[in-house]
Amino acid sequence: MAGLDGFGTQFQRGDGAGPEVFTAVADVTNVSGPGLSRETIDVTSHGSPNAYMEFIGGLKDGGEVSIDVNYDPGNHDALIDDFDDDAPRNYRIVFPDADTTTWAFKAVMTGFEPEAPYDDKLAATLTFKVSGKPTIS
Repeated sequence: MAGLDGFGTQFQRGDGAGPEVFTAVADVTNVSGPGLSRETIDVTSHGSPNAYMEFIGGLKDGGEVSIDVNYDPGNHDALIDDFDDDAPRNYRIVFPDADTTTWAFKAVMTGFEPEAPYDDKLAATLTFKVSGKPTIS
């Protein structure tokens, strides 16, 4: 198989209730991330074989997720509450594959950047910093 069509991917926001209900953020045009990364720890010693540096895995970072939306103040300005909230909220990305793969994570919104060009649509980019380990199901 050469690849999958990304059309239909959803970025969903949890309501914080129990049981939690997730609602798709309206008019998402692009989802990027989470950009997972990992630090390395240098464990090189005078006895390292062949004079090559040696490393082991260190702390992992869940990275960031950004979404682009066709900005509609009526649909998206409620998300400013997420920006004002210091506590991480539950979000998830639901992919349109045969298994409906889902990446779930806690995150803090770190950016909300609307744009209104004179010759194009209203748009906004929302950025989220992942807190902890994302789960894939």
